This record gives sequence, structure tokens and C-alpha cells, in this order.
Amino acid sequence: MAFSSDSFAPASQIFIQVGQTLMQGFVDLLGTQPRAPGVSAPSLDLPDPEPLVKLQKNLVDQHQHLWNSMLRGEDQSLPPGIEADPGDRRFSSPEWKSSPVFDYVLQAYLINSHYIRELVELYPASDDKAKERARFLARQFIDALSPANFLATNPEFIRHALDTGGQCITDGINNLINDYGKGRVSISDESAFEIGRNLATTPGAVIFENELIQLIQYVPTTPRVARRPLLIIPPCINKFYVLDLQPENSFVRYALEQGNTVFLVSWRNPKAGQGHLTWHDYLESGPITAIDKVREICKVDQVNTLGWCVGGTLLTSALAVLAARGEDKVASLTLLTTLLDYSETGELGLFIDEPSVAEREAKMAQGGLLKGAELSSVFSMLRANDLVWNYVVSNYLKGKQPPAFDLLYWNSDSTNLPGPFACWYLRNLYLENGLRVADKLEMCGVKVDLARIEAPNYVLATREDHIVPWKSSYLGTRLLGGESRFVLGASGHIAGVINPASKNKRSFWLNESEQGNADHWLNGAQEHKGSWWQDWSNWLKQFADGECAARIKPGNVKYKLIEPAPGRYVKEKS
Repeated sequence: MAFSSDSFAPASQIFIQVGQTLMQGFVDLLGTQPRAPGVSAPSLDLPDPEPLVKLQKNLVDQHQHLWNSMLRGEDQSLPPGIEADPGDRRFSSPEWKSSPVFDYVLQAYLINSHYIRELVELYPASDDKAKERARFLARQFIDALSPANFLATNPEFIRHALDTGGQCITDGINNLINDYGKGRVSISDESAFEIGRNLATTPGAVIFENELIQLIQYVPTTPRVARRPLLIIPPCINKFYVLDLQPENSFVRYALEQGNTVFLVSWRNPKAGQGHLTWHDYLESGPITAIDKVREICKVDQVNTLGWCVGGTLLTSALAVLAARGEDKVASLTLLTTLLDYSETGELGLFIDEPSVAEREAKMAQGGLLKGAELSSVFSMLRANDLVWNYVVSNYLKGKQPPAFDLLYWNSDSTNLPGPFACWYLRNLYLENGLRVADKLEMCGVKVDLARIEAPNYVLATREDHIVPWKSSYLGTRLLGGESRFVLGASGHIAGVINPASKNKRSFWLNESEQGNADHWLNGAQEHKGSWWQDWSNWLKQFADGECAARIKPGNVKYKLIEPAPGRYVKEKS
């Protein structure tokens, strides 16, 4: 029996209508309610019908051409401007091209994806943020409907099922059941790691603790050390051991090898009993307390400090409080991928607006917890293909176990936040951007102004950071009172920071003279091969205040060893 392309026109039209119906539902959803926690709907008005009709006609024509090409056995070439991302690993397997059916499925998906993106661009939004929300939601929609995510439309699954005699199906179901019990998709072999056994193993001891922090002092690795110690403040929304993963990529170990006495704050993973803690509690019980303890133990007037991400924001806020009190306790400040000016917060800011913040305040401003699982899911959706769908396909369709990867194990080890802390942070910094305005915010009973922080600062940003956009990090150097050294590293928020000097990978950029905006800075910057770690270490040496014999035993008569590092706080689960 012979078939013409016209015989399949009804099926083609049905396929197109289904796609258009799905898209219309998506557009309606954009106009009525959020698709992700805390995302308010953008304002959508009906667009000019002429470009919409043209876009829909192009969609019909493209699908009809693709369908006819497949029936005639011709190469199914996509229209100009529609193509798979060369870096998209979802469709890298030859099975997608070896079968005309799956080649058709892939290219139809790419055509529909292009249509959805163009449709979002047609709809006017009330402001730039609303438009970015629509683009973000469109990407979530497109990523979720990839044919790679489904059994019947993924040729790799079919081949793998045949090759394994169906064993991968059984394994995938078991993986799904196990992950259902965890409440999340596994992205690393969690049985391969244990904190204190092969993660966070740098020798040291907890020498002080309170309700919120444990203060760790590490054993020096050099006979002589800088007179001024180094205090590290990691983010409280993650666990500190990202800075002390394994010996070959431990920033803590590297800092010790450079002749520093290193102290580090290990934040507690809050439970219900800590649900009342505020931003001000975190400042007083965290960096401010830690600075005083380190000064007392080492018998110095000033310490060198380093903060990463939210830890950098907390550290800088604490120094602003100290400056307002007239206390000069810090010789230098290092900030790694830290926001001080929240003008441009990237896609993470799309989750934060007045209605979402007000809703959280109503629920937990007086107490309660923002669960770590919720935070983790938000961060994962920023890179859904890499951190969600990639593992859905691998774990459940192919029945594979995720590989052992220390960074991804850490990424899954989520932490809670006290409700009052989270609400204050979201409103005053993310929503109202109050930290950049002198004397607008009151912290710990004083008005703060970042310009009063006169300590020299080393500010690192990373070019591909999707959490702290590098240009926003650069803006922070305009707010601080001390002399700034801005460094731009390669890669993203985590890999750009954890870039061991011994491996000499990636690059970083420096501009010793340019004082303009971020674009001017980059235009005049020079690329340097390798890690930024050595540049930072050389910079820090000028604030050492000479040398002294290394303190072999942590603590002193007053501050005795409580327990060996990494301590028990970091092992608490959310």
C-alpha cells in the first residue's frame, strides 16, 4: 500500500495542535500563577496578532516540511536559526541520527523549543524582570519535555534495554524507589564519601562553640607562620567542607601550606530549636565572635579574613558593624563570589519578589525553618539539564548509579536556614538592596556603611557564575572603603573557586589599572593561565605582620580542644 505525504497531513496537524495547546496552556499559566516556588507571574498582554499568526504559520510549515522529508527518506535538515546546542550532551549519542524516526523526534522537539522561545519574546512584560521570568519558565518547560527524558522517545534507553536484557529497567525502578525515599534525585554515589573519613580530613580541632557555630583551628603544616592568622567564613546555606574536600583540592590545606594559621567557622545546621535566630544573631555569634576568639588565641590585634558567597556577605556586614562601633580588628578582607550590591542577581533573583517575600514573612518571620531541601531544589532548577534531567535519564531510564564526585556529594548535603534570618536577608538585601546604601540598614543595633570598612580587599568573581553574576560582584568593590584587587576567574560559582594551584587549570583575569565599570575593567584585563590561588596567596602575604613559630597545639589554656575537626555540627543532616 502506497502512502503520500498528504495521507499523514491529519496526523501532522494533530501533532501541531497538541504542541500549540500545550503552549497556550503554558502562556495562560504565565499570566495566572508561578511555575516555581516564590516566582510571581509576569504581566502578559495580548500581543499584536500579526507576528503571532506569522510565528504559528512558520511552526506549521516547519513541521510539515520535516514530516514530508522523513516520508520521502530525505535528510531532515532544520530551518536556519534552529539547531541543537553543540554542547548539549542529551543528544550526542549516534542513535539519535541513525534512525529516521528518532531523528524526526529530535528535530521536531528543536522546532517546538524554538517556537516556545519566540512566543515568549512576543508577549510584552511589565518590566525586564518579568520578561526574564517568562524566559526562565520557558526554559524549564522546554527542558522538561525533552524526548531524552521519556522511555518511548529515547533511543539510548531502548538500545540499553535490549543490550542488558531489560536489567536496566529493573535497576532504574529500584533507583527511583530509593530516590523517592530520599525525596530527591541522587547526583553522586553517596556511599563513597563520609565527612571526616575522606572529606574534611585536614587535621585540626574545634576549640570553641556556641549555639550557632563551631570554631575550628587547623594544625599548621609549616614550622613558621604569618603572625596574623586567617579566619575563613563559609556560606551558611551550604556546609564548609567544600573548602576542605580531599587533600588534592582542599583550599584549607593550601592556605596552611602557604604558611598561615587557619581558623574556620562551621555553621550549625539549624533545627527547630534554632528557628528563632535572626540575621543579627548570625553576625554576633558568627563572624564577630570568631574574630574575637581568634585574636585572643593568637594574641594579635588584627586578623586576616575570608568569606565565600553568603559567608562573604555576612563577614562584610560584621565588619561594617565593627566599623560603626569604632573597632578595627581586621587587616584584610577576601571575598569569593560574594554579592554586596544586589542590583543584578541573575536567575536566582527571579524567585524573589514582594509577594513571595511577604508570603515567607507571614509564615516564618517570627520563627520556623526554611528547609534545606527547598533551597537545594531551587539551586538545581537553575541548571536543570545538568543537575536534574541528566540524572533522571541516567538513574531511572538507564538504571545506572551516579558516579562518586565529591563536589556533587557536597551539593546534595543541604542545610536549613532559620526563618527570621532568611526573611531579613531576602527583603533587605535581595529585594530592597539596602546594603549598598550608607546607613540605611541597622544591624546589631548600629547603622552600617560599607565605605567605613577600610581594610584592603581581594574580590574574586567567576565568569560563568549563575548565582553571583561577576559584574554584580564587581560592583561590591565600589562600595568598600579599602583598596580593592578584583580578580575574575574562569568557570562557575563552585568550580571557579575550587581550582587547585597544583593542577594549574583554567585561567584568571587581572587589570591593575582600570577603575571604570565592569566592561571597561574586562576590556583592559590580562588573562593569566592557571589558578587564582597563588595570586591570592601572594597578595595576602603583605598583611602577615611578620612571622612567628607555628602553634602546634590548637587553642590555649582558656580554649581547649572540644573535639577533633571537622566537628559534629557539619555532620548534622537537615
